[in-house]
This record gives sequence, structure tokens and C-alpha cells, in this order.
Amino acid sequence: MVQIAISISLSKMAATNSSLPSEISTKKEDEFNEFYTEVKEIEKRDSVLTPKQQIDRLLRPGSSYFNLNPFEVLQIEPATSLEEAKKKYRRMSILVHPDKNQDDAERAQQSFEIVNKAWKTLECEETRAKCMDVIEEAKARTDHMIAEKKKKLKKEGKIGEGSAVQLLEEESEEGYRHAIWVMTMKLFADMERRRRELATRDAEQRKRKREEELSAEAQAAMEREWQKNFEESRQLRVDSWKAFQSGSGATKQKKTKKMKAFKPPKTKAESR
Repeated sequence: MVQIAISISLSKMAATNSSLPSEISTKKEDEFNEFYTEVKEIEKRDSVLTPKQQIDRLLRPGSSYFNLNPFEVLQIEPATSLEEAKKKYRRMSILVHPDKNQDDAERAQQSFEIVNKAWKTLECEETRAKCMDVIEEAKARTDHMIAEKKKKLKKEGKIGEGSAVQLLEEESEEGYRHAIWVMTMKLFADMERRRRELATRDAEQRKRKREEELSAEAQAAMEREWQKNFEESRQLRVDSWKAFQSGSGATKQKKTKKMKAFKPPKTKAESR
């Protein structure tokens, strides 16, 4: 909510500043400094949320993507030392521990697991390095986005010589931080989607391979069964054929004997 408030407020300020001359007036600078101080106080207050507020923050809508960023979970800057990160983890894990929130133990347990996972991610050198790579890429993409916006405005004649200075929202300190934060969330979400897609694809491939293996095993079992039955019935087929052959020979000999025994009747001379 703080980030949204910052974004809206800075948008209003940027719109107002677009009509100013090349230098921001002292009054506007004072207003911005006052606003910035107020924002810092809000951030400071939110950094020590009550147990219930921390649980609500960790389980808020969209938390499945927000909580992919361990720095967001522990409310620390990426540049925070591992020692300081560990201290923050310990304080937060105590706040959301189920034993400290027995009236909401189930949600507290979920929050505690989220905090613990974030620390495990940062504690491991390899996974922490991957997270830092995401942060650096987010900064690079944000810088590129700002450069492209300024190039577009220059092409449209909205900035440059003879044009009023137009302050981009992302060029202010808080605006820049917010832009990086948004880009970081997007990159973590994209990375998680790719991980899930690869996991799903891998599972499907393993399933398909297993089905093929089962089909091959079933086919092999059928062939073994057929071969077994064929071998077991071999002697029966031989005996049957011998019996058939033996029966055919006897019938032929019997017919030959009958033909030899047959004598045609004698013809009589015709009497006149």
C-alpha cells in the first residue's frame, strides 16, 4: 500500500512539475522534502508491524508472487548484509511464530514457513546470487525503460531545447525505487512461471516414458506367454500330426486293396 501511495503521489507531482520552468522552485523542493520525510516515517512504521499485520502482509492477495522475493518477505534491501538479514529474519520469525499467535495458528504457521523459506534462500550462497542477478536485471531493464521513454518524449518535442522540462515519474528517487520494485516482482514471477512450466513438461515426459515402458513390458510379457504356450503345445502338435499321417496312410492302403479285389463281371455273347 505504501508503494501504491508513493506511486500515485509522485504521479501527481510529476504532472504538476511538467508545467514548471527548467528549475524546480524552492517551494516545490520543500514540499517534496516534506513528502519524502513523511514516506520514510511510514516505511519506518510499517517495518515494525504487529504480528497480525505481518501475517496479513505475508498472506495478502497476490502473496504467492510477492513472496518469491526474499528481500520483500524480510523487508530488507538487497544490499543488506547477511548478518543483518539474519537478525531481521529472527525478529520476524518470532513475530509470526504459531506459538505467539495461537488464536490464528494456521495462518501464523503459513507465514512462519514463508519467512523461513526466504531466509533459507538468502542463506544459501547460490540461491542468494540468483536473487541478486534478478535485482541487477531489474535495474538494467528499468534504466532501459526510462531511456526509451525519454527518447520518445524527445522525439515528440516534449523535452529538449526550447521545451519545458518534463520529469518522468521514474526519475525521482522514490519513483525509481518503485519502478525497480515492480520490475523485480515481474522478473521473479516470470522465473517462477518458467520453473512451473519446465516442471510440468518434465513430469509429462516422465509420465509418457513410464507409459511407454509399461506398454513395452506388457508386450514382452505377452510374447513370453505366447512362446511358453507354443513350447508346451509342441509335443501335442507333433503327436497330432503323426496320428493324422498314420490315419491317412491306412485309409489309402485300404482303398488300394479294395480296388485290387474288385473283379468286373464277365460279358455274355449275344444270342441270335
